[in-house]
Amino acid sequence: MADLNETSAGAGLLPLSIGRFTVEERLPGALTSLTAFDADAMGAALKKAHGIAWPAPNRSNGKAQTRCIWFGHREVLLIGPAPEPSLGKHGAVVDVTDGWAVVQLQGAGAEEVLARLVPVNLSAAMFKRGHSARTLLGHMNAAITRLGPDAFEILVFRSMATTLVHDLKRAMESVTARG
Repeated sequence: MADLNETSAGAGLLPLSIGRFTVEERLPGALTSLTAFDADAMGAALKKAHGIAWPAPNRSNGKAQTRCIWFGHREVLLIGPAPEPSLGKHGAVVDVTDGWAVVQLQGAGAEEVLARLVPVNLSAAMFKRGHSARTLLGHMNAAITRLGPDAFEILVFRSMATTLVHDLKRAMESVTARG
């Protein structure tokens, strides 16, 4: 009989620290895709059930323990708590916790690291705290959210965790080598 052990997506890969940058795995709790039949009705139910509003496109909201990030047309990702069953009346509620790797990149000038990998302007002037983007990171689909002046949360499919760490490591090394 096989001995199966639960491991996180970043097990054996993270944490990683190069120069002024660090990448750490985040274990945020449940990750739940909410796809609304009607975004207004789902938003009202989300507010009642979890105390957070439906985020605008390319935005995130909430607090550290309960957050929501925009994930596409009529779709958000609820991060933290298990979803209230009442949300199912307003759309699809799908547990995607095991499908995603979640990391946090931080350090002064972290957007310089991401600039080598992402075709989106993540400068502080354009991509403020709470902004979120679904984009490519290298050749991977990713969701990137600015958490603070020098901190980003990055989500990629779990199967791409090793590639994510490899690409971030090379970009961190490149920025660090330039001074």
